[in-house]
Amino acid sequence: MVDILHRVGIKSSPDAVYQALTTPDGLAGWWTRDTEGDGDAGGVLRFRFGDKGGFDMKVLESVPDKRVRWEVIGGPEEWIGTTVNWDLRQDDDYTTTLFKHEGWREPVEFMHHCSTKWATYLISLKSLVETGEGAPDPDDTKIDNFN
Repeated sequence: MVDILHRVGIKSSPDAVYQALTTPDGLAGWWTRDTEGDGDAGGVLRFRFGDKGGFDMKVLESVPDKRVRWEVIGGPEEWIGTTVNWDLRQDDDYTTTLFKHEGWREPVEFMHHCSTKWATYLISLKSLVETGEGAPDPDDTKIDNFN
């Protein structure tokens, strides 16, 4: 098994980052505008990317200001059964956000694409929380023909 790992510092409180990771409006502000569902533990979040499909995430854990954890229950075959984790901690004026998309069976080319896309969306999350404006799909940074 292999994982995608990223770290980003967001100049804000952990609560602001947590809200952006757990509410449909927050998620729609940085990942995809077509977001719906319940971000509480046990809930399901649905993310759609126009004609490119989407993902369904079961919320496994939602600890205010500390941790969010999802299991992918719908989407591309390579994603099914993987987990997406967000660990948050306050460091001075920043919330250090440790991101992990874990449990990939093998490092296929699609995983390389997803790693880069996650990085662009993490910058979108940072921008949303710090400035009030993210770059969610369909206004995200396009990186290649997988978009």
